[in-house]
Amino acid sequence: MAEQKRDYYEVLGVSKTASDDELKKAYRKLAKQYHPDLNPGNAEAEQKFKEVNEAYEVLSDKDKRAKYDQFGHAGVDPNFGAGGFGGGGFGGFDMGDVDLGDIFGSFFGGGFGGFGGGQRQANPNAPKRGASLRVNMTITFEEAMRGVEKEISLNRTENCTTCHGSGCASGTTAEICPDCHGTGQVRIQRGAGGFAFTTTAPCSKCRGTGKIIHQPCPDCHGDGQVRRPRKIKVKIPAGIDDGQSISMRGQGNEGLNGGPAGDLLVNISVIPDPRFQRDGYDLYLEQKVSFTQAALGAELQIDTIDGKVKYNLPAGTQPGTTIRLRGKGVPNVHGRGRGDQYLLIKVQVPTNLTNEQRDALKEYARTMGEGSPAPATPVRDFFEKKRKKK
Repeated sequence: MAEQKRDYYEVLGVSKTASDDELKKAYRKLAKQYHPDLNPGNAEAEQKFKEVNEAYEVLSDKDKRAKYDQFGHAGVDPNFGAGGFGGGGFGGFDMGDVDLGDIFGSFFGGGFGGFGGGQRQANPNAPKRGASLRVNMTITFEEAMRGVEKEISLNRTENCTTCHGSGCASGTTAEICPDCHGTGQVRIQRGAGGFAFTTTAPCSKCRGTGKIIHQPCPDCHGDGQVRRPRKIKVKIPAGIDDGQSISMRGQGNEGLNGGPAGDLLVNISVIPDPRFQRDGYDLYLEQKVSFTQAALGAELQIDTIDGKVKYNLPAGTQPGTTIRLRGKGVPNVHGRGRGDQYLLIKVQVPTNLTNEQRDALKEYARTMGEGSPAPATPVRDFFEKKRKKK
């Protein structure tokens, strides 16, 4: 018996009315918590990481989320089908596979309101493009800044190498269906309320394929395609931002009947760095300096994405000053230069001064004509006085 999947909203810890921003915030928090790089050798964390990614992949997609909300896991599981009008049809009447063009063609002789006297059915054996695949990948801030190559594992549909996609056993060929003559559709005469009309439906003899395989391929069982696990290397360019995607052409499911393969879309989530704030290709860093460093100037060691660099802070730098470091920002994802890094100077007021330090500051205040500072009152004494007044 298949393992019961947890509710995707429960996995992310959000309500069913959660906004896109709430989903993204919950996903990033859990992806960081269970990321394999932060939990080496932890099989349980790895499993939870996969579960979180699977849940976010569905709920972050508007169409998939709508299907999941209506049908649960069956709505987004490729092993389940989705049908027609959800069993409702028009006014409770099950229209099934009724061809509206045929109905109006029977009633009015064709050409009614653009429906015509029936529509040509698509050739079931015409080349069809394979479905595109979408996966989520979480990387660190440092990996996003310098670029990285990652390997992902996925299952994709490929043409059977035994029968080369024909679905037939070696040395045999498929027979054109005698009922639908290879179209995959049959016309059925029906009558209702004294009216006669024609409907179309998938051919039951060939199941809509237009051909009959008498000796199926033993590997794909006549489908012509099989699901195979694959490991694919993804090159992530330096400078990629959170929420961006990488498109890998032709790495999705293979097409049918010689059609082209779909694409692989890799959605990137970047674990933020507590030091830096990113704005486009620029970085912002709050740089703390002491009162004396701001007043006298100092040689600082500044954090950048390239490591620490030296910077000579000018004497008399004021609190709130913004300093620009050219070319120390985020690399352009297309390889065209880099942004800048900005330092926001935050002067730290000294606390817990010694008597000698306090005397020195008093002397400084006297020379500046500021007079004598008021004696400091301990915080606990202030609150004690407040309590005594009550």
